[in-house]
Amino acid sequence: MLAGGLLLALLISIALLPAGMGKTASKPKFSQLFSKTPAINWLSAARFFLFGSRDIWFVVALPVYLHTEFQWDFMQVGGFMALWVIGYGVVQASAPAILRRRQQHDIAPAAHSVRNWALVLATLPAAMALLLDYGYPPHTVVIVGLLIFGVVFAINSAVHSYLIVALLDHEKVSLNVGFYIWPTPAGD
Repeated sequence: MLAGGLLLALLISIALLPAGMGKTASKPKFSQLFSKTPAINWLSAARFFLFGSRDIWFVVALPVYLHTEFQWDFMQVGGFMALWVIGYGVVQASAPAILRRRQQHDIAPAAHSVRNWALVLATLPAAMALLLDYGYPPHTVVIVGLLIFGVVFAINSAVHSYLIVALLDHEKVSLNVGFYIWPTPAGD
């Protein structure tokens, strides 16, 4: 059913969209894909590794771990992952309000926010590993740890997204945003 709907959407798109849609007059060279602003390049590299590591753990390792170690069935694993993603989206959408409340005034996040949130994010898996090593219950450590990790990760992602738009060269917005978003298939 879903495949049929997708096929129908594809056929309608092919029939109704103009032939030249999406084509540019000139293709930029690979070197032109990098921003002239070093901060954008650093944010893009950080995003590549940030979301790459998340995708490896959350798409492959975590579902296998939950199924084999916690003996969860596929519905439980899928339900947990779905709730995690929904919660992540809610936190990411709420990030501006969370950051404003945390900073006690209505200003945009500065570049040092990326470093601070990344440090917090990096300490969470280390703390989880220590708690597991000290014998705390794996169910509690993993579930609570992942929920806290999701909140921090979502805020970190929102700060990255805000800063990339704030630092853009307004002449080449689509190229810069496209390059910045490119490494992550989900376009978080």
